Amino acid sequence: MSPDKQILEKSVASYELYLPHISIDTVIFGFSENELKVLAIKMKFNQQWFLPGGYLKKKENIDDAAVRILSERAGVSDIFLEEFAVFGKYGRSEDSFADYEDGLWHKQRFVSIGYYALVNYHTVSPKADEMSEEFDWLDVNNLDRYPITMDHKEIIQKALLTLRERITYKPIGYNLLPEKFTMTEVQKLYETILGRDLNRGNFYRKIKNMGILTKLNELRKGGAHKAQELYSFDRENYEKALQDGVNSW
Repeated sequence: MSPDKQILEKSVASYELYLPHISIDTVIFGFSENELKVLAIKMKFNQQWFLPGGYLKKKENIDDAAVRILSERAGVSDIFLEEFAVFGKYGRSEDSFADYEDGLWHKQRFVSIGYYALVNYHTVSPKADEMSEEFDWLDVNNLDRYPITMDHKEIIQKALLTLRERITYKPIGYNLLPEKFTMTEVQKLYETILGRDLNRGNFYRKIKNMGILTKLNELRKGGAHKAQELYSFDRENYEKALQDGVNSW
């Protein structure tokens, strides 16, 4: 079936299943090779990159819809997920479907609720569906390299700003780092998100004072550098710090 016919058939079904004018877009962050990445879908019909998103069913809670969409579109579940902004600029979606009739579901004006998710890059294995060509991780520092649809670049940038604000008063890393990691890797994650260098001594002291790490009786060996101590997150203390907050960086 051609991409155009798939779009038209999905439009007809959408009028029956979903609430009009409300959509959900998810910014799925992952961390790999010292780069913060965001998961995106390349659609067949226009060869542009979209954030994994979808629509709110007529009898569905918004948070439940976000969880469902993440599972259906990106194959991820049981992850950190948080609403961060609403996007409703006039004409934000119509131009991407300019070649279609005005009655097309996707061409209507939609207010989109943005959620961001934090995942372990290495455990996500999304699969393209009948509407999409491929999934890939885009480097958030090089978004201009990609033809990104509608206002989805703006949504990514807003999600990153939100993450930067959040990192100053809430712990982060549980969903982005592997089960075992070095202190250097934690610091690099924070620096990548914040977009600036952090003093090593001050960072180590603050992160240890949070009480969210457990030092393991293991070393990370190999490479040109001295073997480094390995840590894991203390889940109970991490969750407590999420609730109570931490001192600003």
